[in-house]
Amino acid sequence: MSVVEVDRSRDISQPLEKLGPDETMKANSDQLRGTIAAGLEVELTAAVPGDDIKLMKFHGVYQQDDRDIRDERRRQKLEPAYRFMARVRLPGGVLSPTQWLKLDALGRAYANNTLRLTTRQTFQFHYVHKKNLRALMQGLHEVLLDTKAACGDDARGVMASINPQLSALHAEVYALAKAASDHAIPRTGAYREIWYGEERAAATGEPEEPLYGKTYMPRKFKIGFVIPPINDIDVYAQDLGFIAVTEGKELKGFNVAVGGGMGRTDNAPKTYPRLASVIGYIPKGKVIETCDAVMTVQRDYGDRVDRSRARFKYTVDDKGLDFIKSEIESRLGFALEPAKPTHFTSNGDAIGWQRGEDGREHFTLFVQNGRVSNFSDLALFDGLRAIAQVHKGMFRVTPNQNLIIADIEQADRPAIEALLKQYRLDTLNNASGLRLNSMACVAFPTCGLAMAESERYLPSLVGKIDTILAEYGLSEEPITIRMTGCPNGCARPYIAEIALTGRAPGKYNLYLGGGFHGQRLNKMVLENVAEPAILDLLGKVIAHFARERQPGERFGDFAIRAGYAAEVKEGRFFND
Repeated sequence: MSVVEVDRSRDISQPLEKLGPDETMKANSDQLRGTIAAGLEVELTAAVPGDDIKLMKFHGVYQQDDRDIRDERRRQKLEPAYRFMARVRLPGGVLSPTQWLKLDALGRAYANNTLRLTTRQTFQFHYVHKKNLRALMQGLHEVLLDTKAACGDDARGVMASINPQLSALHAEVYALAKAASDHAIPRTGAYREIWYGEERAAATGEPEEPLYGKTYMPRKFKIGFVIPPINDIDVYAQDLGFIAVTEGKELKGFNVAVGGGMGRTDNAPKTYPRLASVIGYIPKGKVIETCDAVMTVQRDYGDRVDRSRARFKYTVDDKGLDFIKSEIESRLGFALEPAKPTHFTSNGDAIGWQRGEDGREHFTLFVQNGRVSNFSDLALFDGLRAIAQVHKGMFRVTPNQNLIIADIEQADRPAIEALLKQYRLDTLNNASGLRLNSMACVAFPTCGLAMAESERYLPSLVGKIDTILAEYGLSEEPITIRMTGCPNGCARPYIAEIALTGRAPGKYNLYLGGGFHGQRLNKMVLENVAEPAILDLLGKVIAHFARERQPGERFGDFAIRAGYAAEVKEGRFFND
């Protein structure tokens, strides 16, 4: 692998480092400008050229093509059907009805009449033509939204726990999450110049990226805030997690967890999922300083040659947790306090109606795999638009791809209920415990990394597993099941009680034994198998679970106790 030498001027205490090809590309990109602006104007191709494909990720945009028709276009000697995915930066998943209506309009105009709620509490537009990207970005800008750092080697969209009943606490934690997101995004003017047509500002002699420098982060960096007892953001899957510590209903501070991450590569044992390690406690007023300290440790010590080993979890394991903690404390200028006691009970959403402590009502709507569209039997897209047109509160996207119609005054609840009934959206929550706790990544046809179906396949597989569960009276049992079309783990499969990751069309690895509240990784029990083998094994485990489960025992815990998924307690695999 070719490397170049670069002077890390942003941190002169660090020595020269070697950079791999992607790092060199970033260093030479003129702070993420590249030739993106010129490439958008080229009409001879629906794609963008060269390195701009990678640079556009920092702008929240992925180039993709329609894989359903890829082979046919190849036979016809046509260019692949290139389109783009654009991901919105939406810290904490909170948006207004006005913003929802703009997203709705943009989805209808430019994204094949659909929106996608993601596993990181935001929206994705799919099937966007290159010629429409600027109009999409400018439309988002009209309602104070953008796609900055929604992808790329930077601080991705910041997540925040949602508990509708804890109104004041949620508001405070959300505000901190938004502040962290606004602070951690790149400062380069490239975004404004390319998408809004602004002139480049005159050079001041100061670094354009005081935090990131010219090479940004070694890989993506994920931050999340969680409010126990609900671990809905899967805090142990974050590079940097803040676990709220309260006295009564008052937020005092956060336990800090570092080094989580889901991605792995099949047949590459040097890559693996890891649960974050809790290293101490900070007062709530030290959140931004802690973000800077942890991010700069990863910036300065992360692997910049081997991208497969460039996530923070590998830096933590390679350098050692004690070293990482010491470096963080050195940059903070104070020692972390010992972690405070916290307790989690689940990582799912409370479906249906809830009343907050402030008296306002909240309705959590199950959205299967996050897909918002008008289906043949359900006008979900139209129904949510009708609700947004009359709703006076806010919307909240959950980390489990569901949607909360939030902050409803009691007097306005009947109007919302009437619209839910009119569009039959009230039927969506009438699903099994397994389906209500299911998640899938997009996979085919748009994701270039997908090796197997996920979003389009999981609903039917859940239906077949539901038949087995019903046979044993377990239809209402909440069991987490997650599927991804490849091993990268976008739907956080490695902490689900049942998980499947794609290996090839129709073939999956099956995992069992994850923790119900995200505290334990699962174990692969079948490799590269098709549906019959998956259903056969799950049928045996479910039958055994029905016969011999202990009172209150979760399915994942039983899978371990019964020997189906031997518990692994190595540091990178287990967090008690």
